[in-house]
Amino acid sequence: MTKQSLVSPSVQSEGRKVAIIGGGLAGLSAGCALAECGFRATVFERRPYLGGRASSYQHPGTGEIVDNCQHVLLGCCTNLIDFYQRLGVQERIGWYDRLTFLEPGGRASVLKPSALPAPFHSVFSFLGLNFLGIRDKMSIAYAISLLTAKLPLNTSESFESWLRRHHQTERAMERFWKTVLVSALNEDLDRVSIPYAAQVIRESFLKSAQAGRMGLPTVPLTELYSVAGDYIQARGGKIRLRTAVNALRPHVDAAVISADGEEIIFDFVISSVPFDALARMLPQSPEAEILNQSLKNFETSPITGIHLWFDRQITDLDHAVLLDRTIQWMFHKSKIQEKSAENDGSYVELVVSASKQLVDKSRGEITDLALTELREFFPRAREAVLIKSTVIKEVHATYSPKPGADLYRPKPQTPWPRIFLAGDWTATGWPATMEGAVRSGYAAADYVLSTVGQHRRFLLPDLPPAGLMKLIR
Repeated sequence: MTKQSLVSPSVQSEGRKVAIIGGGLAGLSAGCALAECGFRATVFERRPYLGGRASSYQHPGTGEIVDNCQHVLLGCCTNLIDFYQRLGVQERIGWYDRLTFLEPGGRASVLKPSALPAPFHSVFSFLGLNFLGIRDKMSIAYAISLLTAKLPLNTSESFESWLRRHHQTERAMERFWKTVLVSALNEDLDRVSIPYAAQVIRESFLKSAQAGRMGLPTVPLTELYSVAGDYIQARGGKIRLRTAVNALRPHVDAAVISADGEEIIFDFVISSVPFDALARMLPQSPEAEILNQSLKNFETSPITGIHLWFDRQITDLDHAVLLDRTIQWMFHKSKIQEKSAENDGSYVELVVSASKQLVDKSRGEITDLALTELREFFPRAREAVLIKSTVIKEVHATYSPKPGADLYRPKPQTPWPRIFLAGDWTATGWPATMEGAVRSGYAAADYVLSTVGQHRRFLLPDLPPAGLMKLIR
């Protein structure tokens, strides 16, 4: 690339300059944290909007505002909730304590907490789940008891193998473990690392009733995260949309990025782009080659969202888990999101995680499949007229938490003292979630602060356990 300019930061400037490459949750959380501490953050985002994979846009085929994919948070997401509070958007999250499971034909089972102390707060409703038999429940309870006492540390065995070794029934495998974990980790059980599967169960089902509460945005995702851009700009930062960063390299006591033909020196750079994009930006050096070799071990897993608009209400539920079919979740967006009172129809989003079987199917094929299955669960949908639809495939939605993947997840530090990494694929201790992304952004910001001698820390610990879980380590 031909250098058009080389702009150097002033040593006497009011605040140190930091470049944030990528306007997703990892980059925005890092940018907001550093802006709050007096840094002048510049966020570079190649898209025309902020949010990364957690974003929304006006779909050209339907004219509707749609999310890239439905995003869910839980009460145990301490850093994500802190980020929302920092931005002042926490009131735009709707919280749910009940989880409805539907079988084909429409029979419903509800999982909800009771007054019992953790980890027994959901025992009564678990025992009443219609879609599991007594042998299924006994096998699940046995496995959960093992996960309650100690998180397995074996990183080479798949969680499916672990479950089979611990005598899980086929129905327990299909209707409980697969249903819960494929959605949470966006990967098939035979490709899921044991520690992350155990973490999901422990954090969301066992630690406390608060930890398992489910939060859903009541506005399109970009309305949440555009606020982060305002937050950064109000503190002297900049948001540069439609600006791709092509390269970064260390400089004397600084770092240089190349963006749209311009080379700019920053005091610090935080790269929060996916691992494949990072590999394309790294300089040619022995240190970069070592990091590149590590990045080659990552794989991705897809998510598919099917958006359907009907002429009438097809269900009174806000959301539901759908069993035994390709589609796994129904989110009733016209009930969840703020909407105009005159809209009497249903807008639903159906989600298929780890949707490898759908990647090569046409949008028409996927829509037909989804309609057929949806009508098995919701009788009213059989009479409803489909007004419009669209399918959004995120082919590389998340990194695959396969056994051994943790060996390659990098920490925020790099071989270059002024360049740091963020992203849900880095070593956050969490799987690829919004919580993991924010944790990575806060961790990167903490390292930058430490470099300049500031002792403030943004990264928060896990939600503390409640009830009897306080006694279990």
